[in-house]
Amino acid sequence: MTSKLRVAVVFGGRSTEHAISCISGGAVLAGLDRDQFDVIPVGITPEGRWVLAPDDPAALRASGRELPGVKDGTEVILPGDPTRGGLIVAEPARGGEMLAGVDVVFPVLHGPYGEDGTIQGLLEMAGLPYVGSGVFASAAAMDKEFTKKLLAAEGLAVGDYVVLHDGGTLSDAQKDHLGLPVFVKPARGGSSIGITRVTDWSQLGAALVMARAVDPKVLVEAAVVGREVECGVLEGEHGGPPEASLPAEIRIVSPDHDWYDFEAKYLDDACEFDIPAGLPPEVTVALREAAGRAFSALGCAGLARVDFFVTPDGGLVVNEVNTMPGFTPISMFPRMWAETGLPFDQLVGRLVRTAVARGSGLR
Repeated sequence: MTSKLRVAVVFGGRSTEHAISCISGGAVLAGLDRDQFDVIPVGITPEGRWVLAPDDPAALRASGRELPGVKDGTEVILPGDPTRGGLIVAEPARGGEMLAGVDVVFPVLHGPYGEDGTIQGLLEMAGLPYVGSGVFASAAAMDKEFTKKLLAAEGLAVGDYVVLHDGGTLSDAQKDHLGLPVFVKPARGGSSIGITRVTDWSQLGAALVMARAVDPKVLVEAAVVGREVECGVLEGEHGGPPEASLPAEIRIVSPDHDWYDFEAKYLDDACEFDIPAGLPPEVTVALREAAGRAFSALGCAGLARVDFFVTPDGGLVVNEVNTMPGFTPISMFPRMWAETGLPFDQLVGRLVRTAVARGSGLR
């Protein structure tokens, strides 16, 4: 038996963000200090099978425009041994030792069926501590409609939007209110998948079809004139208040992209990032404070990334809150914390220890 914390890193999943989750999972596998943690890689296939994955971060990297995925492996059974937290791996391994249970789960899952409260509820049922927000905060942050409602109730500014259900479309009055351009997006998605920037109302129908291929519930958001700035937030240690990182600004520099879409994020060399963002000091202070307020307004735990628009007059508009931000090589969350003074290995180690200290159950 080992005295090291046994961490199951779970990645892949059933959402359209499967490949990005694999890349993030590989980075977390590489970042966890093996002198402190006994690490078990667990992949979820696009069909929903849980399998023991190879402990090979290199296999989970993107290669050019080719993205990784979870295909097959030895089945993982949940729940398992209740005396060890509920997760067992059905394979004699590591010199014949049965991998009978883990101490904490790091669910590096992006999008529905992972970041939306579903796996959080499963882990709560199994009595397993896990990294990140609980069921409610995960669900509320994933659903952009309810994110906006909770942030507005906290007094934080959000952009104008319309929610469309059941195949509906915008009325003429709603079009006049939102103006052009608008962004049509799945209400419960991420990584800019299924999003269209609409500059003419003739494009709306096709944009709705694309968004509904990801989620039947669609948000149509008015464009906000401003700079795109992000801020990382960590749960305070020892019961302290949330801590906010230095912010980062995203700038599109490629003429082939006019907004931060999936290709610009992950496949093309289309962006430059300023960390810290070149903001006036008073705006930086206000933004970090607002990021902490957004984290608390949704009841987040562990970590989150809060995305803002900074308007020309220095105003702050919250775009969205991501409760399991990317950990890919180009992801802003770990890069912001590294610039703030918390390098990657220390960041993921802190997240694991915070989760163990918090435990499972009502929080």
